[in-house]
Amino acid sequence: MLRISLIQSEIFWNDVEVNLLHFSEILCPLKGNSDLIILPEMFTSGFMMDRKDEIAPYADKTLKWMTNQSLELGTVLVGSIIVCEDTQYYNRLYAIGNGKIICSYDKRHLFRMGEENHHFQSGSKREIFTIGKWRICPLICYDLRFPVWSRGVNEYDLLIYVANWPEARTEVWNTLLKARAIENQAFVAGVNRVGLDGMKLKYSGSSSIFDAKGKLLGKCNDFKNEILNLELSLSDLKSFRQKFPVHLDADSFQIDS
Repeated sequence: MLRISLIQSEIFWNDVEVNLLHFSEILCPLKGNSDLIILPEMFTSGFMMDRKDEIAPYADKTLKWMTNQSLELGTVLVGSIIVCEDTQYYNRLYAIGNGKIICSYDKRHLFRMGEENHHFQSGSKREIFTIGKWRICPLICYDLRFPVWSRGVNEYDLLIYVANWPEARTEVWNTLLKARAIENQAFVAGVNRVGLDGMKLKYSGSSSIFDAKGKLLGKCNDFKNEILNLELSLSDLKSFRQKFPVHLDADSFQIDS
């Protein structure tokens, strides 16, 4: 069993210090009670472009905070932040456990309608990390719209999306999370923020988890700061895959960078 916690929360615009304090308070009750805790996309700043240079210098402090939280809570902590390397900016997801970075992933699909592609460098490699026998693939927001990049042929057991996905497209969010679960025969967890951002965009949340059959296992209430805690069964997933081995008939393909 995997004990998983989805943190649906507002994010304070362009204020790393306040966000770290905010999430410290939210996570405190989860000590010893969760194997995997997932925070939203850009959880220290909100989804911002032109002020990225103000946020990036806090990356080391945020990583230290994530490391300390992971050790204190006895969990793997996942979330994305703004990072600068060699003058290039990245929307980078980190998974941190046992006091170290166990996975980093740079967002592949940059949201051009928000001009993210003009401000950030695209990633080129998908990553998978493990917790015990669980294989977990983390992706970021707009990646959800691209099934080829998300496609797994028995490569992972849990697919994660961290997001700042506006309320106006909530129906798309819900539909695609379910679709990714069915087509990849995997659990899918989507963690989205709530509230208003500095651009006056409204976020409803709809953070949720689907099983490999597309069944909704749990969902946060819309517009609420809320934690969704669930236990996922790897044996149930493997049993379903054995009885209904769709992956054996999957088309082979190669993704060009």
